[in-house]
Amino acid sequence: MSGERDLEEFRNAAARWLAENGAPRASGIGRSGDPVAHVRAARQFQQRLFDAGLAGLHWPAEHGGQGLGLEYVRAFGETTRGYQTFSDVFTIGLGMCGPVLLALGTAEQRSRYLRPMLRGDELWCQLFSEPGAGSDLASLSTAAVLDGDEWVITGQKVWTTFAQYSDFGMLLARTDKAVPRHRGITMFIADMHAPGVTVRPLRQATGDEEFSEVFLDQVRIRARNVVGSVNDGWSATRLMLMNERAALSGSPISSPVSLAAVTKLIRDRDRERDPVFRRKLAEAWVGQLGLDLLAERIAADTLAGQDPGSFASIGKVAAGRVARQIAALAIEVADQDGVAWDPADPDGGLWAYGELFAPSLSIAGGTDNIQRTIIAERVLHLPREPQG
Repeated sequence: MSGERDLEEFRNAAARWLAENGAPRASGIGRSGDPVAHVRAARQFQQRLFDAGLAGLHWPAEHGGQGLGLEYVRAFGETTRGYQTFSDVFTIGLGMCGPVLLALGTAEQRSRYLRPMLRGDELWCQLFSEPGAGSDLASLSTAAVLDGDEWVITGQKVWTTFAQYSDFGMLLARTDKAVPRHRGITMFIADMHAPGVTVRPLRQATGDEEFSEVFLDQVRIRARNVVGSVNDGWSATRLMLMNERAALSGSPISSPVSLAAVTKLIRDRDRERDPVFRRKLAEAWVGQLGLDLLAERIAADTLAGQDPGSFASIGKVAAGRVARQIAALAIEVADQDGVAWDPADPDGGLWAYGELFAPSLSIAGGTDNIQRTIIAERVLHLPREPQG
């Protein structure tokens, strides 16, 4: 019973801290307005969270974490519902880059980077996709050439989330062109403020500039900043993609239109008794519940150091589908207000924004078509696709 009491005490302490320090999750568009102010607020929140002993619950204590089990992570996640947690800013660093460094980083790398990452002092991005290497990531062409104790890297990355605000990034580059393409890739820690790094934000259909293209012009990275082994970056890549898909299997990550928001919209519009909307809301609720349960299983495997395998791909596809389902329902309920609204209404543009945003969740972390291929081959055991 002591374990249950400890967990309940933790839950109550976290609830008290959030009541005093947290902010309710905005009902309007999360990243509208001043994005610089949004990132600044995210850093400040994460620093307070860290100082309160509520960050990195499952991370080792020597790296700033609390060394707690999954049940505490789950309890904190339940407690933070309804609060702004800035997952859009920290998911890549804490959910993807951090776990890779914990697993493959040197003692020096873990000591230098993990605590500032966890406290929000330094933000991280993921430098993977290229104009000619998106879904087929192994075809990347960014090149790294060894010069003494430094690697000189030249190339271009694209669709890099929050690159313009990041201090460091996990970078993939080709270090050996003479071997099969999966074997000649290396992962590096890249300083986003280093000479030769140019970041150009890309405006999306929503009006946001969440993504950027990044140009690398003879950027020098010290050999000690290789993650894992030289030419074995594909192993590190698979680990990061596993964590990325696990993160995107959440409920759905960073989607601005939640099930709760649509439920409130239906009530506000007095559509609760409409059989069509009742059925569609019930379908969305069932989809969300199934997603939550699957996300719990994936999180449990990931935190235990186990590869959730194809379950992460299933969760990622499901998350995108639920996001699109909820966004479409919101537009249908909002009717004309979904395409034209009073600028004074704080929720006025939310439904249109959600409809424009939702398709991105079918692309992030590997397109749905790629994930379906993985599911077909590894779950259903269908024949592999012909290799060109």
